[in-house]
Amino acid sequence: MDNSTLQENKMGVMPINKLLISMSLPMMISMLVQALYNIVDSIYVSQISENALTAVSLAFPIQNFMIAVGSGTSVGINALLSKSLGEKNYEEANNAANNGIFLSLLNYVLFLLIGIFGTKYFFESQTNVKEIVEGGYTYLIICTTFSFGLFGQFVFERLMQSTGKTFYTMITQGLGAIINIILDPILIFGLFGLPKMGIAGAAIATVIGQITAMILAIYFNITKNHEITIKMRGFKPNLNTIKKIYSVGIPSIIMGSIGSIMTFGMNKILLVFTSTATAVFGVYFKLQSFIFMPVFGLNNGMVPIVSYNYGAKNKDRMMKTVKISIIYAMGMMFIGLAILQLFPKQLLNMFNASESLISIGVVALKTISLSFLFAGFCIIVSSMFQSLGKGLLSLMVSAVRQLVVLLPVAYLLSKTGNLNLVWLSFPIAEIASVILCYFGFKYVYNKEIKPLEENSKENNYLNNKKQLVKFSTRN
Repeated sequence: MDNSTLQENKMGVMPINKLLISMSLPMMISMLVQALYNIVDSIYVSQISENALTAVSLAFPIQNFMIAVGSGTSVGINALLSKSLGEKNYEEANNAANNGIFLSLLNYVLFLLIGIFGTKYFFESQTNVKEIVEGGYTYLIICTTFSFGLFGQFVFERLMQSTGKTFYTMITQGLGAIINIILDPILIFGLFGLPKMGIAGAAIATVIGQITAMILAIYFNITKNHEITIKMRGFKPNLNTIKKIYSVGIPSIIMGSIGSIMTFGMNKILLVFTSTATAVFGVYFKLQSFIFMPVFGLNNGMVPIVSYNYGAKNKDRMMKTVKISIIYAMGMMFIGLAILQLFPKQLLNMFNASESLISIGVVALKTISLSFLFAGFCIIVSSMFQSLGKGLLSLMVSAVRQLVVLLPVAYLLSKTGNLNLVWLSFPIAEIASVILCYFGFKYVYNKEIKPLEENSKENNYLNNKKQLVKFSTRN
């Protein structure tokens, strides 16, 4: 076996722990850089005013919706492409790549229209504070108008992940985030002779970073990703391939969109108390991204391994990948829990926090972070569902956690008039998620994974029988 063949098939032959680390570590590093950008971005915005920070926080549901659509579509592409490579079906792998690029363009058009026609109403439905509405509108209209960079970055990076080239995605994501971090203070505060753009500068820095990452990802796919062929000339959408992509992708999109609904609902609940509570919620999301992003990087490394070995009908490698991923994820979440429990005030002070923001935020961070004890397990198991084409299970877990449990519990607790009790809705919802993931795992194992072992035993029996017949014939 030559080196190129070994490289092509590493998801089927490399030792699992080494493979998982090699696939995940570049993603974890790049996502840590991205998480650092998220925090630095809000730190700079908080220097403008607390209302500016609140405006960016209120914009998060739409931004999260964009990420849900881009990421969900890419998850479907990733799962189909990796599974097709595992089955040696290279034509279907190429179809997944080319149709995925087409779908990313449609996603951009959708959010361009949402940005133009829906942004103003979105902010006015949440608050009547003029500074928050105008700042949020300025920020979000820029992010949606130039969101082709975000969607292009998603799809071209996932094409590289699907073939195991996560090192290049580390470069693209890392460079985009670093450009973002560098441009933020320059454009927000008008350094080096540039005009002071305020919250608009934060948005412009964001989209420049995304577009740069997209261009670099396209270059890497053309020059480095030889396992798939990207050919858009004469392209015609393949409805069968698109259906396969969205059989996994739509549940993932809905799952991410549910997060937007939850955030919008929580903002409405918190605004009844004070806009500072909404700012605290926004700060929490920025801080928790620094903890969750490495787990999502691990998750992105795990999914193509599980999908590939599912296609290759290799049960042992699948299960070992899932088990090791759960151990790593839970370890990272425990570290995150310790940080938020021990240093909440110090973390909040990075955001130019007022006494009121610190008073509310310390209790919020300590309470919400209790959910981290369970979140690592749930993230990995839900992603395993997606990698096996069981996206509806992931959707059910997410919907129950955020819409059936978290929001109603938060609303009921808000009726006590005690803001501190509202934050308890997060650990309560995560406990419900653990229970659902456990029973979902048992179902998927018995239906999809266990039969692979039985098929393997049957194939071994038939192969041994054939060998015995050949031996008897020769003798």
